[in-house]
Amino acid sequence: MYVAVAEEQSMMQRLDKVKGWLSDFQTIETELIEVIENGIKEIEKNFCCGCPKNCCSRYELGKKVAKKLKDVANLKSKGVFEEVAQRLPSPPATVRPSEGIIMGMKNNLCEIWGHLEKEDVGIIGLYGLGGVGKTTLLTEVNNKFVNTTHDFDVVIWVTVSSNLDLDQVQDDIGKKIGLYDEIWKNKRPEGKKEDICGVLSKKKFVLLLDDMWERLDLLEVGIPLQNKQNSKIVFTTRSKKVCGQMDAHKTIEVECLPWGEAWDLFQKKVGETTLKSDPNIPELAKLVAKECDGLPLALGIVGRAMAYKQTPQAWKHAIKVLKNYAVRFPGMEKKVFRPLHLSYDSLPSDTVRSCFLYCSLYPEDSSIPVADLINKWIGEGFLNEWNDNEDGAENQGYDIIDTLLQACLLEKVSSDLVKMHDVIREMALWIGREYEKQTDKFLVRVGGRETEAPEISKWKEVKRMSLMVNKIERLIGTPTCPQLTTLFLNENSLKMISSGFFQSMHALKVLDLSMNKFLCALPSEIGELTSLQYLNISHTWISWLPVQLQNLINGVVIDNEAMVEKLDALKFLYYLTMTMTSASVFQRLIKCDKLQSCTRCLHLLRFSCCITFNISSLQYMKCLNSLFVLCWDDCEDWEIDWSVEGKEIETRNNPLDFHIRNRPCFHSLRRVFIDNCKRLKNAKWILFAPNIESLSISSCENMEEVISAGAWMEATEKGKIPKPFAKLNHLMLGRLPKLKSIYHNPLPFPCLVVLDVRECPELKKLPLNSDSAKEHRTAM
Repeated sequence: MYVAVAEEQSMMQRLDKVKGWLSDFQTIETELIEVIENGIKEIEKNFCCGCPKNCCSRYELGKKVAKKLKDVANLKSKGVFEEVAQRLPSPPATVRPSEGIIMGMKNNLCEIWGHLEKEDVGIIGLYGLGGVGKTTLLTEVNNKFVNTTHDFDVVIWVTVSSNLDLDQVQDDIGKKIGLYDEIWKNKRPEGKKEDICGVLSKKKFVLLLDDMWERLDLLEVGIPLQNKQNSKIVFTTRSKKVCGQMDAHKTIEVECLPWGEAWDLFQKKVGETTLKSDPNIPELAKLVAKECDGLPLALGIVGRAMAYKQTPQAWKHAIKVLKNYAVRFPGMEKKVFRPLHLSYDSLPSDTVRSCFLYCSLYPEDSSIPVADLINKWIGEGFLNEWNDNEDGAENQGYDIIDTLLQACLLEKVSSDLVKMHDVIREMALWIGREYEKQTDKFLVRVGGRETEAPEISKWKEVKRMSLMVNKIERLIGTPTCPQLTTLFLNENSLKMISSGFFQSMHALKVLDLSMNKFLCALPSEIGELTSLQYLNISHTWISWLPVQLQNLINGVVIDNEAMVEKLDALKFLYYLTMTMTSASVFQRLIKCDKLQSCTRCLHLLRFSCCITFNISSLQYMKCLNSLFVLCWDDCEDWEIDWSVEGKEIETRNNPLDFHIRNRPCFHSLRRVFIDNCKRLKNAKWILFAPNIESLSISSCENMEEVISAGAWMEATEKGKIPKPFAKLNHLMLGRLPKLKSIYHNPLPFPCLVVLDVRECPELKKLPLNSDSAKEHRTAM
């Protein structure tokens, strides 16, 4: 009985010696029963009137019984065992519960399985947004080992989670490989490490680590990384950074579902009965599904919540709730936002968290200009490194952008643009509006529905307000908002701001009024905004700033050329973004040392100039990082004036700059966008932008070469220069019907990530060979 219970309840198997003993016992038991039964029959047969007829037969029966009892006693003495059963050997993999793989993940599964079959891939990292399906995908990998023939000895699953517990990780591994018992449980981590390593070094194993938030020291766990059996490790994480920290040989991003697959998943969760209950519901359901933006977690939660909503009114209400205040949708806070909130908590500092929340002020699905975002962060005071170095704040901003991209909390649109996933944005708004009431209070109404500003009474507690991309024409009254630091009013239809409107906004640091093409003037009290650090009045008709602002503003974005000289009065101007349409105004700009030194972004639009343009003049804009040249009809060539000696610039940290620091050179330039310059034939001056990261040239119908062999020879005659594009990560060329060459020889392109060439019919060869872009997976 004890042996059977041990087998059934503990997944154990009888020892061979126990099996033998039980077999002998059953044999003796059968024989003894047979002797007794035969003896009873014999007695009954030979018994008469209370006396036996045959005493000999009784004697023989007694002898047989005595012998069997002796055999029983002998067997019983041998039946004392310290252990009667042993634990069954574990199967290589154990099935884990799963809802099944989503169609869109099958390609990911195939890619992972392909890497598992390669000898040169030992560690695979899966990263992506929370709720995107990484755990589901890893579960499918685990379950495929159950149903597929393979040569792995053991497949181990460990859930790591945000609170990394080395002891628990070791225990989970120990359970799978047969080490775990009461004695082993109480061992110190060092002892467990040796035991795990001793077992796994002799096995071909797969270790599946789910939900990693930071680096796990595999050697401290006991995982033999130099395993000769070609073992594998696969892990999931929300952070691409963790993939690097874990030395992953392959990283795979698990992305949100494209619309078709998202809609299929949503329909399955809602159910056919509901979708067919009213002819209007399918179209409404599509609108609801689109609010989930392809995130499987949200599609599942929202789909199940709508499964029995069979009236159009219920679906319309759901759309309104999801658009305006998604946290109120059933299950959204508990099952979507709170799990996603862990990504926010894991950010490295309060500064990064503030910068993340700031991105939610922009409309959903909008592309956010990185440079503008960083300038606003500087104005808010989030970035504090610029006092030590003029580029410090900007560099810090780009580092924070990278941190948010690595954490999958922002998405990269291009080298200049980022965006925020709709569900992540709603989670950020939930944090800003409600979850952290003591730190931020957001009021965000964006996207074209508002014709009036919120009632004055609603401004009182707000710290950050975004009313961008609406149809507001007038701002009237005097709202009392002592905490307001941020006000986005860009892309409205503003015609008038009443006197006194800014009177009680003494904490205001960032004010964006751009893209209000009917706005001509600001109320005079704007000069009393003693905290104002950033002002964007581009694409307005504003041509005057009060003198009081000259001691305040650090950053200005304008496109009114009449204000160029007036900006020189701003004592603490740190960054300037300007749009210019006149070569004469440009000449006035470059004559002003202060404005040259703080110009970060320059738009040269529809220049009316001569056949050639001397671009050497830009070299004195030592902080210029973005140059946009648009709609030039006349200019054929941009000249480099060799008679102009380049400005001496400290380049100790950049060997690429060293050889050309005394030549006309654009050291700070990172991004160049050239569009619709009809007569421009080349962009040879790019040779002197050694740090350029993004280059886009489009709709230049006479462009024949980007950099010609002749230009290279001419440049090298003037002095030694490095090969171009050493830092380029994005190269986009489009609608260039005469383009024949990018560069005359193959280039290494050590940083290239994206090469996008479209509608260039004469371009037959790219400047690439087997050594190009070796360090990156390049999209072409």
